[in-house]
Amino acid sequence: MNRAKTIALLCALSVSVVSHLAAQPANAILLPLTDVQPGMKGEVWTVFKGRDAEPFAVTVTGIIRNALGPGKSMILCELTDPRVQSMGAVAGMSGSPLYLDGRLAGVLSYQIQRFETVRYAGFTPINDMLEVSALPPVKDGLTPTPIPIKGERQGARGAGDFSAQFSPMTPAFSLGGLAPDVAAALEPQFTALGLDVTALGGNDSGSDAPASASPKALRPGDVVAVALATGDISLAGTGTVSHVDGNRILAFGHPLLSLGATELPMASAEVVAILPSQLNSIKVTNTGGIIGAFSQDRLSGIYGELGRKAPMVSVEVAFPARSNRKSLQFEVVRHEQLLPAIAATGLAQAILGSNESGFARGFNVTTTVDFPGTAPVEMSQLYPGPQGFRQGLTEFVGNLSLWLFNPYARVFPDHIRFSVEDTPETPSGSVEQMLVSRTSAAPGERVDLTVGWRGFQREGESEQVSLHIPRDWAGKELEVILTTGPALDELTGRPHAVPVAQLRSFEEYISALRSFRASDGLYFAVIEKARLMTDQRATTQDMPGSLERIARSADEARFQRRDAFNPLWEQRVLPGRLFNIMVRRPLTITD
Repeated sequence: MNRAKTIALLCALSVSVVSHLAAQPANAILLPLTDVQPGMKGEVWTVFKGRDAEPFAVTVTGIIRNALGPGKSMILCELTDPRVQSMGAVAGMSGSPLYLDGRLAGVLSYQIQRFETVRYAGFTPINDMLEVSALPPVKDGLTPTPIPIKGERQGARGAGDFSAQFSPMTPAFSLGGLAPDVAAALEPQFTALGLDVTALGGNDSGSDAPASASPKALRPGDVVAVALATGDISLAGTGTVSHVDGNRILAFGHPLLSLGATELPMASAEVVAILPSQLNSIKVTNTGGIIGAFSQDRLSGIYGELGRKAPMVSVEVAFPARSNRKSLQFEVVRHEQLLPAIAATGLAQAILGSNESGFARGFNVTTTVDFPGTAPVEMSQLYPGPQGFRQGLTEFVGNLSLWLFNPYARVFPDHIRFSVEDTPETPSGSVEQMLVSRTSAAPGERVDLTVGWRGFQREGESEQVSLHIPRDWAGKELEVILTTGPALDELTGRPHAVPVAQLRSFEEYISALRSFRASDGLYFAVIEKARLMTDQRATTQDMPGSLERIARSADEARFQRRDAFNPLWEQRVLPGRLFNIMVRRPLTITD
């Protein structure tokens, strides 16, 4: 063979080898952990940009035995590819498959140190991931497992903090459809849930998103997302497909939120760019449409199936008084802690993050929750402006959590609707005086109650109500009080926290939620100090001691005694105004 032919043949062979290495593996033979040896050269497949995976080179350093628990070892590899050595393992590469000698050995899943001079990463052995796909699914289609707060899940930083040196790679959680300042306002909510969220992300639901073809079949190394919210507002954790068996998908190589058996939507995604960082490099992604559902969130990875749909809760933010304002519509996973925070995220975006917002004077938010099999539950909250809403965001999420989560039945709402309406003027008010026409009265007589108040940048006004003394108040030492609805709830033993031990069913829980007083306006009330005995939501005043002892011995959790103020009469005044006041005056009723 002459020299020219030899060179041509070598070039052809070289092109063939390069083409073979560049082909994305599928249905690769599995490599047992016992066959993994230090010094083996391998390639890891992941998406650097767009939707097409490509490989980068690694070298096996060794195996850390029982690193993740008894029988759960880790493959330690040096990231020798120049592209990755400069930025390390990237958030969003979680689950990228590792091939040694063309066989699937494990998946990229753990970050080893930070700021190291030579980049390493930990890989979950593939056989550990396959265990996840064999676990039983959740029985009722719901996701009941609470999410531990971040400090409990990761540990406090400091000496002896092993997570600072060795920790699961963070999924690239990104928010779409959200303004940066809104995302910053909600950061404490997501941090408490253990979600390291970046606002730099997008979704394909907006009007400027290009029409996309049907998603292609997933292959190992492809980008995939766990969608916690989809629609006009999106929140998704992006990672990498590890293994495909028909419509069965394994990904991430580590837990998402450690939910166990769960129901979370699986979505397509694309990588816009990788942002390198010495601290934590991340993939910036767009979340696409729903393509399946994940049913396991375990130590060694997440598992799901293409073509299945996870149940979600529909959320809408509407502006009934503004014909030119488009409503926001999105869906959120059915999870007790995630649902309130993400639903409030959409509301915050509508109020704080739009050119058409303009709620400078004030606005009212009416929240309607549609539970299956029962009438809708409503709560209303008035705000003096966007800044007031921003400051009260944590309280709003807490109140929404109270309304959405109950300990009595595995029930999630079908629909949550927020209705936002402007107020004609700033709703803040201040009380200048409270007058009681007399401090002593007899049954049948009238007592006039007057409140002098002033609206924001307005002249002073007054409101008067008349109180007619009933006969059964004779001989009592009472108080007249002027305060807000929530403050009166607290004072009279009805705090804005449902007493779980005193209720017995979901229906009673809903009834308790409906009984809260309005948060706007003021309440005139006549109260007396009393010893109350509560039986679920029923209250008996001054129960005889013998009956009280019998009731409490039968069920101490259900029957509770407390010293409180019993409201004998009340009337709400000045609705649509926000006050912060409590004034008390004595009232003696003669015989």
